[in-house]
Amino acid sequence: MTALKNFFKERKFNIIGSAVAIALMWLVWIIAYYSVGNKLIVPSFNETAVCFFKNFASTEFWTALGGSLLRTLLAFLVSLLLAAVCAAGASLSKTVKAVLKPVITFVRVLPTLAVSLIILKFAQGDRSVSPAIVTVLVLFPAIYAQLIAEAEGLDGGLAEMAKAYNISRRDRLFKIYLPHMLPATLSQCGANISLGLKVTVSAEVLVNTAKGLGGMLQESSLAAETAQLAALTVSAVIAGLLLDIAFSQLKRLTRKWC
Repeated sequence: MTALKNFFKERKFNIIGSAVAIALMWLVWIIAYYSVGNKLIVPSFNETAVCFFKNFASTEFWTALGGSLLRTLLAFLVSLLLAAVCAAGASLSKTVKAVLKPVITFVRVLPTLAVSLIILKFAQGDRSVSPAIVTVLVLFPAIYAQLIAEAEGLDGGLAEMAKAYNISRRDRLFKIYLPHMLPATLSQCGANISLGLKVTVSAEVLVNTAKGLGGMLQESSLAAETAQLAALTVSAVIAGLLLDIAFSQLKRLTRKWC
């Protein structure tokens, strides 16, 4: 009971702020619905709520949600691993860092929508591959930038001392750089995965992925099922928020490094 009380006490301002934000968004929705007066443009809140809860009994919905989440998590893990390897090399070698800089810049500025269609052609029409690759292209440079920012924030004197005492690169990486870089990066996992889900669903919409939320959104849009379209959008937003909250707790695992 005490733990529950402390939980709400520590987060009371966040909870109140979230409640106010939800109430305002609901009010804007209601005003927009009555102002427009066209269900094909702005669906009613009640119809959207019915579709939202009806989806819980749909196998197609859970299959689509699971597919989108799986693609997002796989893309995040690949991005994290690739960014960690590149950041490690860049931290230990200025040459590697200089070589990677234009590559990361190129990946960052790639137009993701065009890339989705290009990858779809190379994947021979496999509509489940393209969204995952596009998500990697978005998350990889973002995570790399976070890791490099943490590495550059390392005390210069500590790095120089490690060189002066001839500490091996392996020990510098695992005992100095990683303990300094990972805590802040892991604390951003929730936000990165949430962003990844948004990118994945957007790419799924573009290529019309069958087993994905994006595919369902595309079908609802083509069928002019506005209430279902809004319900699926709300589902994606809630899933992203839950992922953000859940994975943001990873920072607790790094307290021993702080």
